[in-house]
Amino acid sequence: MRDITEITALFLGFVSWILIFVSLQDQYWKESTTEGSVITTSTIYENLWMSCASDSTGIYNCRDFPSLFALPGYLQASRALMIASIVFGTFGLVGTIVGMQCSKIGGENYVLKGRIAAIGGVFFLLQGLCTMIAVSWYAANITQEFFDQFYAGTKYEIGEGLYIGWSSATLAMCGGACLTCACRFKEPGEKMPYPYQPSSRGRVLSTVASQSAHTNYGRNAYV
Repeated sequence: MRDITEITALFLGFVSWILIFVSLQDQYWKESTTEGSVITTSTIYENLWMSCASDSTGIYNCRDFPSLFALPGYLQASRALMIASIVFGTFGLVGTIVGMQCSKIGGENYVLKGRIAAIGGVFFLLQGLCTMIAVSWYAANITQEFFDQFYAGTKYEIGEGLYIGWSSATLAMCGGACLTCACRFKEPGEKMPYPYQPSSRGRVLSTVASQSAHTNYGRNAYV
């Protein structure tokens, strides 16, 4: 049961790690709304790295954001958190692969492997937390500007890139929780780090028994 839980956690963590890259590559983190406009001539959509515009004929043009320091604070923070989530996810994958009971990497010290797997689960939890904060912060800013009646700029709606980010965060947290729980509880048939050795008391009793048998044999020999 524990091996199945670890494999499931590894699968969830790997899928969530891939979805981070899919979310970052997606250009539709926010899209200009058509609310209140009868004729729409162009659509503006952005992500963390660029802004694009397309007209009714299907022609689009994209440009990268010119300066990092000229960006809003929430956008800079979202970039940093998404990059941190990639790093945490990488460490989580490595720790999970090394610490799995069915893996031959790292030898047969299953106590140490369990601790490494638990650390990998913590990294997955950190990955999901960073992704969730980045995506939710970005979405909260969109929602605030959309419902602000005094906001004179372009209003946007939540794009598909944010939903992919939320999915990645949820899968990472589920994988991390499964992995930490699997490493916390012990099963009756759990593998031992070293072969079983009898206690010293058993060796003492066997020694006494052998000495007693040898003594009896000696007495009978002289009778």
